[in-house]
Amino acid sequence: MYTYAWYHWLTFFYIYCFFGWIFESTYVSLKQHHFVNRGFLRLPMLPLYGTGAVMMLWVSLPVKDNLLLVYCSGVVAATLLEYVTGYIMERLFKVRYWDYSSQKFNLHGYICLTSSIAWGFLTIFMTEIIHRPIERFVLNLPPSLEWCLLGIVSGCFVMDTIQSTREALSLAKTLESVSKLRADLEEMQVQLALLKAETEQNIENAKEELRAAVAENVEAHKEMVSARREALEEAVAARREELAEAVEAHKEAVAVRREELSEAVEAHKEAVATRREELAEAAAARRETVAARREELAEAAAARRETLAARISALNEKMTDTTRLLNNKKSILRPSILRRNPTAVSRRFANAWKELFKE
Repeated sequence: MYTYAWYHWLTFFYIYCFFGWIFESTYVSLKQHHFVNRGFLRLPMLPLYGTGAVMMLWVSLPVKDNLLLVYCSGVVAATLLEYVTGYIMERLFKVRYWDYSSQKFNLHGYICLTSSIAWGFLTIFMTEIIHRPIERFVLNLPPSLEWCLLGIVSGCFVMDTIQSTREALSLAKTLESVSKLRADLEEMQVQLALLKAETEQNIENAKEELRAAVAENVEAHKEMVSARREALEEAVAARREELAEAVEAHKEAVAVRREELSEAVEAHKEAVATRREELAEAAAARRETVAARREELAEAAAARRETLAARISALNEKMTDTTRLLNNKKSILRPSILRRNPTAVSRRFANAWKELFKE
């Protein structure tokens, strides 16, 4: 069997790609209760099965007389191929087209024990039963007919592979874009919440500052009035004592001094009236200062509110644009490559996957 020509190997590859498609599509269609054109390609071909079949044949040919060695070689080769293919496809397309994570004894979800065991039995089944009639069929084909068929199938296969790869890469870029948009939107929501909290705190601080300033000014005015009143009372008391001493000492000059005292009392009353006017003017000036300070604080708070309102408005506009872009991403048609793989998942972009393809 090692004497196959290279184009025979290519024919085997295409045939087993087709058989793999029949097996997978039948199995998935029965589970989904409707027909599913299974596979990465649009053509009825699954390259993983074709590659696996060729690899199984290649590694089992030297030990084809020993079924145990055929089984072991099939398990090792097919499991290695499945793991490498799954790993590379997920890294390249950001999507896992099969996932064994729910199975026991799996490795990173790419392979599992039950699948590997099945690959071994499938290798025996293929080498002992399936491949023999296929081998006779291929080797009996006229070379010209085989070359013609290979040319047609290879052309379609290459074109389909290119188109499907582009579609898968486009999906990967879309997933990355949606994931980035979702992260930006969440960050803007956090910023908006912080900005609103900062606005409320600034308004509250301005109110507290204004209350403290008014209370301080009122208290200072009360203390000043109280001090002035005490000074006036002390001055009046001292003056009364002086007048009493003068009356005792100069009883004989009461009449003369009475006029002088009357004038002094009048002068003192005028001084008290003048002082009261000064205190009233000082209190009025203090009230004007407090009012001016209150207006300044109110203007500062209003300016701060306007600034914060402008920032909130700008942030809301940015959030609206981001949400619109995200909705545009979500409105794209579900790629046919995913209709062919209904169990596909994307672990790295799980949230973006849900956003794009949730029912």
